Amino acid sequence: MTISDSPRNSPLGKATSFPNAYDPTLLFPIERRKMRDELQISGTLPFFGLDIWNAYELSWLNMRGKPQIAIMTLTVAATSPNIVESKSLKLYLNSFSQTKLAGTDAVLELLRADLSAAFGSPVQVSLTLPDAFPSIQIQELEGMLLDRLEIDVDQYSPSPSLLKTVQGEPPVEETLVSHLLKTNCPVTGQPDWASVQIQYVGAEIRQDTLLHYLISLRNHDEFHEQCVERIFMDILRECKPQKLAVYARYTRRGGLDINPWRSNFSSGQRPLYIRNARQ
Repeated sequence: MTISDSPRNSPLGKATSFPNAYDPTLLFPIERRKMRDELQISGTLPFFGLDIWNAYELSWLNMRGKPQIAIMTLTVAATSPNIVESKSLKLYLNSFSQTKLAGTDAVLELLRADLSAAFGSPVQVSLTLPDAFPSIQIQELEGMLLDRLEIDVDQYSPSPSLLKTVQGEPPVEETLVSHLLKTNCPVTGQPDWASVQIQYVGAEIRQDTLLHYLISLRNHDEFHEQCVERIFMDILRECKPQKLAVYARYTRRGGLDINPWRSNFSSGQRPLYIRNARQ
């Protein structure tokens, strides 16, 4: 397993033969540090958080050769040294498809060991088996919808200077939501679509400027995790809220969705794990 600084020079984003035997070397870690250097994040992180992955295409064989299926949920701390490129995770999970394993405990043992090694720190992994599929819920992120605003837009590259606060008014506590976040994969150029929730306490953020700002990311190439950290840092620097949390739920691609959450305050609760209608 090699950590690379140049995903475009890797096999990622190119035609690939899918593996037919378990192979943890397919995982492709990428250091968070270099992405955070680009965002001018150094020293103690100004946030804590999680990356929540859901994998819908996990399958393996039982000891009699019969296929088994499950939905995997992977939770990674934002303090982990690495992210893992999503196509490499898809290839890794597909390498289980013709592998005989003695039950879900054996599957979980491999997943936890391999993914902890790739991310560079312990991860949490759980499996939802078919008998629990009927209990899976769909729910939208709570908050006031920014998309209701009728605005003219002509900026489609990251523009934090768009963000403005209302001057001379007391602090507010708000939760705002938009379904219009879209960026591009820096490896393949494919579009990544997301709903984003922004919770904050501080000077009131002008909602039209926040929506303009989110739309300005539309042509930007960036990994999901880095994009959420960019949004967090831009709002923190431009609007200076006392409390801030940013949570994005990305639509599924390659059988995977990735849902980064970053916050600088604790409510005692983790973000909503329930997928939304587009996932």
